Formats: sequence, C-alpha cells, structure tokens
Amino acid sequence: MSEAKRPDGTEEDQGGPRPEPLRFFGTTWLRHDGGYAARRAGVALGSLAAAAAGAFVLRFAYQGVALSEAGGLVNVMLVAAFAICSAIGFRRTWEGFTRRPETPRDEAVERSMRSIKSIGFVGVLLAYFVRSLAEAPGEKLVRAEYEADRAAYERRRTSRTGNPAKAGKKPRKRR
Repeated sequence: MSEAKRPDGTEEDQGGPRPEPLRFFGTTWLRHDGGYAARRAGVALGSLAAAAAGAFVLRFAYQGVALSEAGGLVNVMLVAAFAICSAIGFRRTWEGFTRRPETPRDEAVERSMRSIKSIGFVGVLLAYFVRSLAEAPGEKLVRAEYEADRAAYERRRTSRTGNPAKAGKKPRKRR
C-alpha cells in the first residue's frame, strides 16, 4: 500500500475510497484534526447567531403585518406558518443528518421541501446548532458510509493472492 506524507506530517493512504467532504469541515471530520473543534464551535455559534438574527427579522415582518391592521386571523396564520415551517425544516434537516434519500421519490420530496425549509430557516439553523454540539452536522452518516466503503475495499484488496492477470493462465495440453 502506498503511503504519502500529509502537510501536517501524518501518513495518508493513497488507495481506496476517499472521505466525502462536509460543508464547513472538509475532511477534518475523519480524524478530528485541522481545527475540527474550532470549526464545530464556529458552526454552533454561527448557526445560533443566524437563527437569532432570523427570528429578529421575522419579528419585524410580524410587526409590519400587525401595523397594517389586516386582522387577527392574518396575524395568527402568519405566526402559524412560520412555526410550522420551522418545525418541518428542523425535522427534515435533522433526518438529513442521519439518512440519505433512498429512492427517486424521496429525492423529489426533498426537492419539494426546499421552499418550506427556506420559510422555516430558523428551524434549519437550530438543527445545525443542536447537531454541532455533538458532532459535525452529517458526520455520523458520512462516517458510516466511509467505514463501510473502506471495509469493502479492504476485503477486495486482501482477498486477492498474486497477480490476477496470471490467475487464469494454465499450460495448454498438446493434442
């Protein structure tokens, strides 16, 4: 197996599957190096600050609707819409950290949920905050996939004995 030195002096495997980079983390999630802890803290604080700023902006939107004197029903519907979309956004984002869409239908449903997630962006940001307290958002899923790919690669690599090109060549009998 060929080994190469990384810039930090550790050895890196050149063969086999490559780890999938995560947003804000790259591949630092693999060994928890390269400022992983600082990045996790930054993602946690950044997502919490963005959620607070988003809630502040939503408050102004609510006040604008309240000043227009559109009526109590409109105010209730506005608050309910943002609350429901935030809850759905939180749940969908949280589920996205632990599983990938399995079928084309699941992918289509996720694409159709983008508008709801954008309306409920506060819930999405809070999901990032809560998840980054434990790990990089999505790390558990990507780590499980990487380890499964790595194990499959090792099985394929170690099951071979010798040169596979020579395996089927036997001397021919003369007739």
